[in-house]
Amino acid sequence: MKIPRILLAAGASGSGKTLITCGLLQVLANRGIPTASFKCGPDYIDPMFHSRVIGTKSRNLDTFFTSPEITRYLLGKNARDCRIAVMEGVMGYYDGVGGTTSRASAYDLASVTDTPVVLIVNSRGMSVSLAAYVKGFLEYKSDSRIRGVILNQMSPMLYPRMKALLEKELGIAVLGYVPKVEDCVIESRHLGLVMPDEIPKLRERLKKLAGILEETLDMEGILRLAESAPELDADGQPKGLSDFAFRKGKDAAPVRIGAARDEAFCFFYEDNFQLLKEMGAELVFFSPMHDKRLPENLDGLLLYGGYPELNGPVLEKNVSMRREIAEKIGGGMPCMAECGGFMYLHQEMEGMDGEIYRMAGVIPGRVFRTPRLARFGYVTLKQKKPVLGRENLGSIPAHEFHYFDSESCGEDFLAEKPQSSRSWNCIHGTETMMAGFPHLYYYGNPKIPEAFLNQCASYRERRMSAENI
Repeated sequence: MKIPRILLAAGASGSGKTLITCGLLQVLANRGIPTASFKCGPDYIDPMFHSRVIGTKSRNLDTFFTSPEITRYLLGKNARDCRIAVMEGVMGYYDGVGGTTSRASAYDLASVTDTPVVLIVNSRGMSVSLAAYVKGFLEYKSDSRIRGVILNQMSPMLYPRMKALLEKELGIAVLGYVPKVEDCVIESRHLGLVMPDEIPKLRERLKKLAGILEETLDMEGILRLAESAPELDADGQPKGLSDFAFRKGKDAAPVRIGAARDEAFCFFYEDNFQLLKEMGAELVFFSPMHDKRLPENLDGLLLYGGYPELNGPVLEKNVSMRREIAEKIGGGMPCMAECGGFMYLHQEMEGMDGEIYRMAGVIPGRVFRTPRLARFGYVTLKQKKPVLGRENLGSIPAHEFHYFDSESCGEDFLAEKPQSSRSWNCIHGTETMMAGFPHLYYYGNPKIPEAFLNQCASYRERRMSAENI
């Protein structure tokens, strides 16, 4: 399968990857080039900038969550109708699992997908030392796949000399520079980046940045590099993935799943939604903040992550929604909740303002703010009891990132840190519920959505039987 593609990487976080990726995507959009964009790793917010602001398809590609075969399949599936795929790296180019490996790094993704890499270098305060810096990244791994360089925060006067120096001494293509653009910055906050809607005049900023990049980047060189990417074995569904097909039984109607989506619940893997639909689910979105009632005739609930801690007063005030969610879950409606959704299910939650707010009351105890990341990074989950009707769901790759903790994290799974002896208990698991801090990517273990949808189908049968009495 021919997929023109590049990966934008950097030596460290804070080098300008997201800003330059968004600017490049805007340039491609301005040129009318159909583009697919991807974020390396588990991040939720960067794909929002890619897709919501610029209008491109955006997904995650994560080699901790998925095998090389499934990673390539997802790249091919989501880039099929596009002329170019642009991937944004994560952290430093070689930084991977455990802080001691390159597994699940941007380098790992480039290797798995055989993608040419453009290294973004924060050039501030450097001149000739840029050659040593870039040489280190080129030679650290013999198959670095780094084929080009973009110099960020580079003086227009210095750039021609640095381009000539790097190309002569290192034989690397220098594909342009980005001058300092203070009014185009994307600010940080306690959990990654701010949301796209929170940045004043973001669209105008990106259009301005795209205009600058049209002048300072070698766009034709970047497009040629993407075209040089070799064909990829990404056609057709990976062996075994088709085995995870939700069985709807005699009734062909899909199960209706209510998925919370609003300002408080906004962290989604789009591929999770797609896999649920392919398995036979109908997704019905609702807002725990603004809707007074759940949608009618639901067979299950999904409460993903987000920022409930920033919206405590509104969530508490919506008493009818909190009570109905508690009643439905208490009555056997299957539910999967993670991170922010898990926080919402508690009796009480401390908000970012330090006040305590009443939540749904399904999980006993209180969620409270911590001064630093409570638990952070990739984990592998192992179940300790039957959950969602399954005795053995197998190994489950997951990710945690939260500045809050709970008096009742759950005891039904063991989370183990890769490359470490550290582990902890987590998740409330029952016949119909799986709720905890870890975020799940369903392609990492399709048994999870399959088990959930089967429980939803059983609930639907009971609900319809009761309605027909």
